[in-house]
Amino acid sequence: MSLDDPRTIHLADYTPFTHVVEQVQLTFQLAPEATRVISRISFAPNPDSKGGAFFLHGEQLKLIHARIDGKDVTPVATEGGITCEVPDGPFTWEAEVEISPQTNTALEGLYMSNGMYCTQCEAEGFRKITYYPDRPDVMAPFDVRIEGALPVLLSNGNPVAKGDGWAEWSDPWPKPAYLFALVAGDLVNHPDRFTTRSGRDVELNIWVRKPDLKKCAFGMDALKRSMKWDEEVYGREYDLDVFNIVAVDDFNMGAMENKGLNIFNSSAVLASPETATDANFERIESIIAHEYFHNWTGNRITCRDWFQLCLKEGLTVFRDQQFSGDERSHAVQRINDVLALRARQFREDNGPLAHPVRPESFVEINNFYTATVYEKGAEVIGMLKRLVGDEGYSKALDLYFTRHDGDAATIEDWLKVFEDATGRDLSQFKRWYSQAGTPRIAVQESFENGTYTLTLSQTTPPTPGQPYKEPLVIPVAVGLLSPNGDEVVPTRVLELTEPEQSFTFDGLSAKPVASILRGFSAPVVLQREQSAGERAFLLAHDTDPFNKWEAGRTLAKDVLVRMITEGAAPDPALLSALENVARDETLDPAFRALALGLPGQDDLAQTLFQSGRTPDPLAIHDAVQQLREAIAQRLGSTLSDLYDDMAVHGPYRPDASDAGQRALRQSALGFLSLLDGGARAQSQYETADNMTEQLGALACLLDIGKAEAALAAFRRQWQKDRLVMDKWFGLQSSLAAPAKAADVVRHLTEDKDFDWKNPNRFRSVMGGLAMNAAGFHDPSGASYALLTDWLIRLDPVNPQTTARMLTAFETWKRYDADRQGLIRENLERLAATRELSRDSSEMVGRILGA
Repeated sequence: MSLDDPRTIHLADYTPFTHVVEQVQLTFQLAPEATRVISRISFAPNPDSKGGAFFLHGEQLKLIHARIDGKDVTPVATEGGITCEVPDGPFTWEAEVEISPQTNTALEGLYMSNGMYCTQCEAEGFRKITYYPDRPDVMAPFDVRIEGALPVLLSNGNPVAKGDGWAEWSDPWPKPAYLFALVAGDLVNHPDRFTTRSGRDVELNIWVRKPDLKKCAFGMDALKRSMKWDEEVYGREYDLDVFNIVAVDDFNMGAMENKGLNIFNSSAVLASPETATDANFERIESIIAHEYFHNWTGNRITCRDWFQLCLKEGLTVFRDQQFSGDERSHAVQRINDVLALRARQFREDNGPLAHPVRPESFVEINNFYTATVYEKGAEVIGMLKRLVGDEGYSKALDLYFTRHDGDAATIEDWLKVFEDATGRDLSQFKRWYSQAGTPRIAVQESFENGTYTLTLSQTTPPTPGQPYKEPLVIPVAVGLLSPNGDEVVPTRVLELTEPEQSFTFDGLSAKPVASILRGFSAPVVLQREQSAGERAFLLAHDTDPFNKWEAGRTLAKDVLVRMITEGAAPDPALLSALENVARDETLDPAFRALALGLPGQDDLAQTLFQSGRTPDPLAIHDAVQQLREAIAQRLGSTLSDLYDDMAVHGPYRPDASDAGQRALRQSALGFLSLLDGGARAQSQYETADNMTEQLGALACLLDIGKAEAALAAFRRQWQKDRLVMDKWFGLQSSLAAPAKAADVVRHLTEDKDFDWKNPNRFRSVMGGLAMNAAGFHDPSGASYALLTDWLIRLDPVNPQTTARMLTAFETWKRYDADRQGLIRENLERLAATRELSRDSSEMVGRILGA
């Protein structure tokens, strides 16, 4: 299957639905294998429609009866739904269908998770619940009645009535079907309250299974901080009387922003010091904020069609990144955001799965919940904010919320509010939404008679379906440093709009050192010839935190590339620079921890590939290990002091200060374990009173091959905690020695606790293998074959998880002919699988089409 498949959906073909929906009434009579869904929907002709047959989406539904205005009708079944003759004016549609939540392993629509009923309707899951125009531009208020012998019965909106075995909910705000939610089960709540700035008293609950009740406090605190932040920064107030969050063990995504009833993967909401790491706490804080912020950027204003997905996701990611920066450290947050962008989105942009932030077509919308839509979509918002300034951004957002509240909007609507609010012409900037690929910016510099000239040129490599690229509007933030390290020109945002442009800075007494792309002001690759001495200078003196970190990162990457390609020894200049950073107590510990981190092996592979070399994953792995050992030897005493000095005393707190100290301490421990044979790590493992330090110590022991006893002890301690055991599985697959990776993972899949139908457990093992670059790309091909075997098995059970795991193969064209042949063989084996899902078939076709 490919994008020229007959079932391909094209943005250009959009037409409004034939009818508007004025009201939806749903009754659910719950039963594991025979739930009845009774719908009563008020339709009226849509004056904006061009007409056509009345069509309702529906999949895997058993129709009991259908009526129009009380009279029985016999709809005609078509692919993906039904058509029916309808009156010329308003009418009421009634239908009763039967569905089987118990056997719904795809986790779309209404399904069961360990005895609990729950839903996931984004993007197109509602059509597996009842017949309906399942598209985001059809919005209506919903009234829901749930009947079932379970203590907790939840849906969207406000509770209006309940009794023994039933409950009724009403959501007064029009919403598309993808935001519908229902949860029913034996749950308990962690309650709280929030008073909005206008005085509305909101009831808050996190609903969980009873054993998880002690893991809710941080999630609730994050929710309340998110609500307050959105009022203060964006002027957005919550609009219902209750806000519910439910933790679900079996969930394909991180969380879902259903109006008033957010459904969360348990891993994205449950945390305690004993069971969650600092990274888990940060992730939970971010995801809770993200889903809450969707209340306005996604729910009150949704997207007209799925091509506009970035409108809600890119904007909401940008907002949750702002929130995290305000709550923790903007410098550290920005570095982490860019690390994630480069690891996932740059990789996507440079391979067969490249697509614009707003795609022009798709076969399966689930395959476009990508880093390009989310993370690059957020970067586009950030660039827009830099170009119009804080005041212009604020005015535009206020106008957006006023003009489009209750709308299903488009990218054109979004850009128009900025044009109207600021007077800027954004027609060229709009290309960021339509052009795929990561732009390259080449740098040339000259200095003469006190004038520094910076010449920038932009190119974007060809991507599938887009061989030619037009110039973009690229904000390039630049500052200039004098030879003694003083900042002589503070940050200035240059607007690169042509293929090549020159910018001048006058009145300088000496040639400056330019700090270019400060704050990572645009999602581009900077191509700049720079000496190791100049990079070390920027690492020591740059006043921009991101570029200070970037200088060290690039210096390390240059050293590693020489070690890989030339057999060079670790550069003493790099070791000295890292030692200076490690010792610099004026720097945030979290920043120092990031500065001591080395480039990822996938990042190095991409760097080599872009320079015209064929990367060898084993050579990359060996070079990284060699450099780690050299750092440990050179910085041994400094690292030992850091390890002692960064110990956090007192009760565990997941705040930025304590987490930063633990991060730097863990960084030191990783290097020290190469010197002391794991003595400190073993001691830390045995005495740790929180998961951050316990898991960090276990990782160090695994890294040096001395974790057998600790792994067994960890399992005995945590075997009843599903989320902690995901960590146990994931750590082993991601840190397995390259030559043993396939055998380690095969052994894990034979473990009695490997529940392959649970997305978290499957991802912990197979995702860990894919992240183990040298192990996954072992020349034997054993890991390729193992992953393919499991994807063939998983696809008929859970197509979404299968399709997303296929991205492990997206970089296959980087590697040598033997590895390419092995990967192609496995992809073709997948493609030949009988009845391969639409999700996976599209992904295989796109990857093979590279």
